Amino acid sequence: MKIRYGMIGGGEGSFIGAVHRKAAALDSRFELVCGAFSSCPDKAKRSGTALGLSADRCYGSFADMMEAERKLPPAERMQAVSIVTPNHVHFAPAMMALDLGFHVIIDKPIAFSLEEAELLHAKVQETGLVLALTHTYTGYPMVKEARHRIAEGGLGAIRKIFVEYPQGWLSTFLEADGNKQAGWRTDPSKSGAGGATGDIGTHAANLAEYVSGLHITQICADINIVVEGRKLDDDAAALLKFSNGASGCLIATQVAAGEENNLKLRIYGEKGGCEWSHTDPNTLLWKPLDAPVQVLRAGTGYLCEAAQNGLRLPAGHPEGYLEAFANIYVSFAQAVHDHATGTYSGEEAYDFPGTADGVRGMRFVEGMIASGKSDQKWTPFG
Repeated sequence: MKIRYGMIGGGEGSFIGAVHRKAAALDSRFELVCGAFSSCPDKAKRSGTALGLSADRCYGSFADMMEAERKLPPAERMQAVSIVTPNHVHFAPAMMALDLGFHVIIDKPIAFSLEEAELLHAKVQETGLVLALTHTYTGYPMVKEARHRIAEGGLGAIRKIFVEYPQGWLSTFLEADGNKQAGWRTDPSKSGAGGATGDIGTHAANLAEYVSGLHITQICADINIVVEGRKLDDDAAALLKFSNGASGCLIATQVAAGEENNLKLRIYGEKGGCEWSHTDPNTLLWKPLDAPVQVLRAGTGYLCEAAQNGLRLPAGHPEGYLEAFANIYVSFAQAVHDHATGTYSGEEAYDFPGTADGVRGMRFVEGMIASGKSDQKWTPFG
């Protein structure tokens, strides 16, 4: 049985809404049955009918949608909601969904503030429902392979972590030209305390922690607004300390003119290192201390079970962003199914980012901003 889901946001002109719908559809585990696709009721209903939904399940607001859906027979109503709105419209619909018994999958960052993130984490623990967070890059098979090999001790004790996320699309003052994506991402009333820090820095920090198995414990950050007139940071860098004593460096910038989406992670331990880049996501470089570099490729039989489970095609057939996104949806679908059958044991048992990751993401944003403003060299990171 497919999981019936509704969507909040993601209407006409939305980039991320279309990505979520394609990812959800890729493995035939979900059926979109309703939506509140815009804060403008006319646009919301127009967007829904364009997606083939019946007019009576295209709602003018998320509150209307959830109140109406819970009154439908159990076999018809939505079971989960996908929230793909700007950051300031994450908390209210997620909290309402959980209160009414609906599972949630939500775009990152989880909320507008750390306080909201912690409230959502507590609500999930209270209700026992499923909440997944789409930190997309954790869905790549070769990222999972790196995580597995490090957890198995392949690099020994981790000593150094470099993670960089350069983009160039905000090198000019796009928000002044009516660019929708630039507009809300650089508006503190919609994005929250962090610009580049919240938009892509959270991805970088999450990836470093996910693959290494370590937690960031201290931050020494430099936060900049490079483009004149911009209200939020578009450039950030930080020195990091990790839970085992390892050190690291993180870069998150959206003013690296000429760059597209060049996320890269390098991790080094006492036995060697590894490297993964979003520009070649089907490759993992494994670098032993005393042997030649190994080029590991997606689709091959020597990969771990988690990597194999995230693949749909044989070697030499590239898989990318949509498939990584879909892997999170597949894991979310399994958790929702297990919840319905009474076998769900909490988000820790599933390979998708959850509310704990969401809380750490918001702590990262607030810690980066606080460190950037402080004269103190190191800022603790909980």
